[in-house]
This record gives sequence, C-alpha cells and structure tokens, in this order.
Amino acid sequence: MISLWLAIPALALLAIPFITLISVTPWRGFHLAYGDWHSVTVSLGLSAVSIPIIILLGIPLALWMARSDSRWRVWVEAFVMVPLLTPPLAMGILLVSVYGPYGSVGDGLSRLGISLTNNAAAFVLAQVYGTLPYFVMSARAAFEGVPHDVEEAGKTLGASRWHILSKLTLPIASRGLATGLAIAWVRVIGEFGIVLVFCYFPQGIPVKLFINLQNDGVDSVYSLLWILLITTLPFPLWCFSRMGKRKKEYPGVS
Repeated sequence: MISLWLAIPALALLAIPFITLISVTPWRGFHLAYGDWHSVTVSLGLSAVSIPIIILLGIPLALWMARSDSRWRVWVEAFVMVPLLTPPLAMGILLVSVYGPYGSVGDGLSRLGISLTNNAAAFVLAQVYGTLPYFVMSARAAFEGVPHDVEEAGKTLGASRWHILSKLTLPIASRGLATGLAIAWVRVIGEFGIVLVFCYFPQGIPVKLFINLQNDGVDSVYSLLWILLITTLPFPLWCFSRMGKRKKEYPGVS
C-alpha cells in the first residue's frame, strides 16, 4: 500500500496554479469585461447543441468498434485516432481547407447559400471535430466492458436489439459513458485551437480569454477565467463522484 505522503508532491504540483488563482484574483474589483457575458452565452448555448450531436454520432460508432469483428475495424480505429492526435491548430487549418469558402466542400455549400465560416454552424462543427474522437474512444471502452454473456442472455430470452441496447448494454456501460460525456463537456467548452482558426466569430469563452489577454494583460482575464472553470468543472466532477459511489455500491459493474 502506497503511503499518502508519496502522493503529496504530485498533489501539490497540481494544486499550486489553483491556489495561486485564488490569491491573485482581484475580488474587490471582480467584474467581467465588455463582451465577456456574450462569450459565455455563445459557449453554453452552442455546446448544448454540440453535445447531443456528438452523442448521436459517437455511440453507434463506438458500439460498432466494441462489437465488430470486421477486418475494417483497425482502419476505422485509425480514422478515429487521427483527428484525436492531430494538433488543434492543424485541425483548424484542415477544416478551413474543406469547409471554408474556397474549400472542396465549402465551395459547393456556398453555391447553395450555406456558409460554414465565422458563424454558429461553424462553431458547432469545430466543437464536434475537436470532441467526437474523445467521446468515441471513451464510449468504446465502456461498451467493451459489458459482458457478452449478458447480451447473449437477452437474445436467448427473445429481447430485441433495441431492448438489449436500452435495458442492458447502456445501463451497464453507464459509468464509462459518463466519463466520455464529462470529457466531451470539458472539450466542447474549452475548445480553442480549432475554433481560433476555423471560426473566430462568434467568440466563445476561450477565444475571448485570449483576446483579453492580448489586449489588456493577464490581470484582465481572471474574472472570465473563473467563469470558465465554474462552467466546465462542476458537471465532470459530479459525474466522477457518481461513478465512485456506483463502484462502491456495485463493485462488479464497470
């Protein structure tokens, strides 16, 4: 059993930035700069659109990757991993090349009167590209943790595929799916590199933080930084706490 004292250096290293944030925040003059509230609205509103899209696209793909014996599986996994491993700035440039006004897809869309540059649709698209691979990999691990025997028992009892998925697979995989959802929430709210290149407007919280930092220095960003942390952290922390309780109540459930 490892002593807690051995873990203290790592814990202290992780805690120092947040302790410093508490001490350097100008609490008496705590206020948001012009346009900050709009960035909060943009991030929260469009993330609420992105998350359902990511779930609807990600769960079928993750389930197929977890259950398929197809020889194409390794290639599909590679296609999922490549966007995950691609640096965000590079991914933003690729999206401009594809969906921008002169891109291969963007040119065709512009002829139909559809634009995917510097608007809400582009913002959502950037969030989906930046987050979907993370959710898929987490969801796949969750589905791989579901015992095949349980699903086979459902088939033996005559349950349909939908009932097996909704009554057995999804509930058993819920801990892993919650982890994926928590990661997805943090990713969509905090996406910066792809959004900065592909969709500078409308400005979400990360881009507005960067602008404030560039224009007015680090002392001007602490209030909005607190809003970003308050926006992103509670939901993942709640998910992780629920997973911990579930693990104690049902040790054999993954």
